[in-house]
This record gives sequence, C-alpha cells and structure tokens, in this order.
Amino acid sequence: MWSAGSRRAAGQALLGLLLTFLVASSRAAKTGAGLVTCGSVLKLFNTQHRVRLHSHDIKYGSGSGQQSVTGVEASDDANSYWRIRGGSEGGCPRGSPVRCGQAVRLTHVLTGKNLHTHHFPSPLSNNQEVSAFGEDGEGDDLDLWTVRCSGQHWEREAGVRFQHVGTSVFLSVTGEQYGSPIRGQHEVHGMSSANTHNTWKAMEGIFIKPSVDPSAGHDEL
Repeated sequence: MWSAGSRRAAGQALLGLLLTFLVASSRAAKTGAGLVTCGSVLKLFNTQHRVRLHSHDIKYGSGSGQQSVTGVEASDDANSYWRIRGGSEGGCPRGSPVRCGQAVRLTHVLTGKNLHTHHFPSPLSNNQEVSAFGEDGEGDDLDLWTVRCSGQHWEREAGVRFQHVGTSVFLSVTGEQYGSPIRGQHEVHGMSSANTHNTWKAMEGIFIKPSVDPSAGHDEL
C-alpha cells in the first residue's frame, strides 16, 4: 500500500506531465469556440469572492472527517486543479462539450478524490459541508453535480453554477476563513439558493479540443 507521501508524489508527477502539454493545448483550445469539454483539467474561480476551488490532503476536524475543500486566492497553487468527468456510467466522452444541465464529477487531480457533499454541517458557517471523497476518482452518487448555465453548452468565459444532484445545494463561498493549519483559506459549502456566492468561472487549465462529433465514443482522460 502506498504511503500518503508516495501518493502525493505520484499526483504531482501526473500534474507535471499534464502541464507539459499546456502551451500546445492552449493553441488547440482557441479553435474550440471557448467551450469547456469533458476530460479537461482546470481551475474554478468564484467570481464574488475571487478564490479558486481547492483541496489538499488535510481532513476536516469535525463533520464527516473527509478531505477538506476550500477556496484560495493564489492563482498558481497546483492543488486547485480539477478534472471534468462523467458519472460512473460514463456520459462524458473525452472532448465532448459539457452541456448546460449535464451532471459531471469534478476529480481533484493531486489526490484523486471527487468533489462531494452530504448532510453534515460545514465547520464555519453551518451550511452544508463540501468535501473531497473516494479513491482514484471513484466515489459514490453524492459526487455528481449538475452544471447550471445559460445556452446549450458551458462556455469558458461564462459564469456557471454547480448544483448537487443528491441534495440540490449549490457549490458556494460566503467569505468565512479558516485559521491554522490552513489560515486564510475560505470555507466552501453548499447553499440551498442560487445567488452571487455560487457563481464560478473556468480559469487556468488544459482544455481538450472539442471533438468533431460529440456523440462519438472516447475513453476518458
């Protein structure tokens, strides 16, 4: 069994390999009409509080005790990369544009855990706790989030919301900040209403060029 240090090193190596393709991929992405696609690796930016969705190998000290999810102001933190995937049954072929209303999983690149929520109170605001859950990208049905956006597809320049399939809350930030050991990081949680605290935008990342035929089958990244 791998130690936490070994898993972290493997995740960092994977991220380093992905980032070597960033320059070449960015040129290809410019031809893709600015669409967010399945298999892409990206950072998500909360437009109200100006933080990026983040996770790390630090567990909550209360609630579920699962891996914590926070918001960070830094734009260059490798722990803020997430990969867009379909549900356990698929439905998100590599390179297919993500549709408004489509359910996806967001897998944290460095730890392999999925963005997750459940009926535990969040540590600071007493909203609904958001955590990272699973192993090697496999968790359960509470890892699914519906992309709420205007139009047909998720566009990289547009604000979107993520509504949890199982509990209907929206992925949100409201400004509460943690102390040690993650001082200054913002609490991320679920809120029942759609508002300015739960609008997100795609930022830095590796965007897979949209496939010519989105209905064609591909293996996930």
